[in-house]
Amino acid sequence: MANYPNIDSELLRTFVAIADYGGFTRASEMINRTQSAVSMQMKRLEDDVMQRPLFQRDGRQVSLTPEGQILLGYARRILKLHSEVLNTMREPHMVGSVRIGTPDDYVMRFMQGVLTRFAQSYPLVQVELHCEPSFALLQRQDLDLTIVTREPGTEIGQLLRKEQLVWAQARDSSVHTRETLPLAMFNTHCFCRSWACNALDAMDRDYRIAYTSPSLSAIMAAVSAGLAVTAQLRSLITSDMSIIGEAEGLPTMPMASIVLLRNPNSQSQVTETLAEHIVDGFRL
Repeated sequence: MANYPNIDSELLRTFVAIADYGGFTRASEMINRTQSAVSMQMKRLEDDVMQRPLFQRDGRQVSLTPEGQILLGYARRILKLHSEVLNTMREPHMVGSVRIGTPDDYVMRFMQGVLTRFAQSYPLVQVELHCEPSFALLQRQDLDLTIVTREPGTEIGQLLRKEQLVWAQARDSSVHTRETLPLAMFNTHCFCRSWACNALDAMDRDYRIAYTSPSLSAIMAAVSAGLAVTAQLRSLITSDMSIIGEAEGLPTMPMASIVLLRNPNSQSQVTETLAEHIVDGFRL
């Protein structure tokens, strides 16, 4: 029988944290280790255990090699099984609490179904839902699971889905024909707003920010009333709106990524089971 080295689960946990949080520095903060300790763990994982490079470095930027991408899938499964064994033996009935952070955007479209199905299966679990913009959620360290929107090329964590950003206005509206285009958008930290404004600037299209809010429902209320045009992810456009674009003289918009982050300091069977429900829910 072949004698393979054992893989320390703590090495895998640190490895996943680096992949999820986009680098050694952020990962070290999240798992409460020094950056040098994290580097030493990954050197051990690369040299002693895997015997191949798992990261490729470009200045301060760190990304996974193809071998690292393969290991990431296995690492998540190993840590999940590790958590399942401990929780099944110690606590056969699923109880506890879990804290989720998500932008307001996804609550009605995705999270309503996710939470309904999860509650039906695990009625004793307490779920705390925190709704904040992506930029604010990325600064928090007290959440077990975090859903954020990321620009192409800046994805971290587990990809839930890619979405096209589209223009929309009230059905049968002609707001887009106004000389100065009124926009309803999120507040200034939203990169979707930056994309929309930059795209309009590039084509010399006059516009003004007519309505702003951190709440998607408030933005959509202004759009549904025929007061403004918005730029949002395609899946968030409701049936009382119509998608517009090049035919109406508006620029094509890029794709965005919705990703799930796991806090490596609060992994449990409760957290991982809800994460699985979230992954499944965002596929629908």
